[in-house]
Amino acid sequence: MSVFSEAAGGFSPARVGAMVLRYLYLLRSSWPRIADLVYWPAVQMITWGFLQTFIGQAAANGMRPGAVAVAAGNFIGAVLLWDMLFRGQLGFSVSFLEEMWSRNIANLMMSPLRPIEFVAALMTMSIVRLAIGLLPVTGLAIWFFGYNLWSLGVALAVFFINLIVTSWSIGLVVSGLVLRNGMGAETLAWTIMFLLMPLACVYYPVSVLPHWLQLVAWCLPPTYVFEGFRAALFDHVFRGDLMVTAAAINLVLFASAVAIFVALVDSARRAGSLLQMGE
Repeated sequence: MSVFSEAAGGFSPARVGAMVLRYLYLLRSSWPRIADLVYWPAVQMITWGFLQTFIGQAAANGMRPGAVAVAAGNFIGAVLLWDMLFRGQLGFSVSFLEEMWSRNIANLMMSPLRPIEFVAALMTMSIVRLAIGLLPVTGLAIWFFGYNLWSLGVALAVFFINLIVTSWSIGLVVSGLVLRNGMGAETLAWTIMFLLMPLACVYYPVSVLPHWLQLVAWCLPPTYVFEGFRAALFDHVFRGDLMVTAAAINLVLFASAVAIFVALVDSARRAGSLLQMGE
């Protein structure tokens, strides 16, 4: 008999209420779901609000010759660099989620595979997925808009290294949270990186942020990368000092991410959640 059998009678507000109550319990039991409801509107408003502030300040200060073309290059290049960061983390997290979706995590944990080997494989797949997605897009940017990201040369390689290490660090923490909290935390794989977008100053300089937020922004490696990118684009200077600082923060960030991942794996083992792949 179908679940929606007509034998159940006509429309029942009580049954509707029961289903709504079920979804409310599900929502209440998963903090990532609750956070997601506020997350996207807040990130969108903050990001584009700061961008509007930056454009308004630029217009008020006047625009030097060629500034429009350079600004266009800034946006296209910033989008491509942001995609390196986002796709790098997503490639790491999705490869991990493949094991969760197939309910294979427990098998891996019981196999001779060491955690460091598992992480190394996820890092490798992160680069593979990123290359498959980004290489054709950089070609399209040249074809449609005449913007060549590869013209940055060595600077691009340094930007990439800093961004990919940051993406791995965040991917590690996300994977640990999913392992510990179950698939209810899966949404973090697609959303957590966007929390950094307003603070990483992807489309505008750090100076646009309020002073207290600038202090937070300078704690993030991507902020140095995007500031370095703007220096290379607008002033034709490679800011090695920014890249060294970003690399130092990345080392601390990655080491912390590894420690957090190991702690979450141990916690998942103690809680028995390795065998529970549900919500």
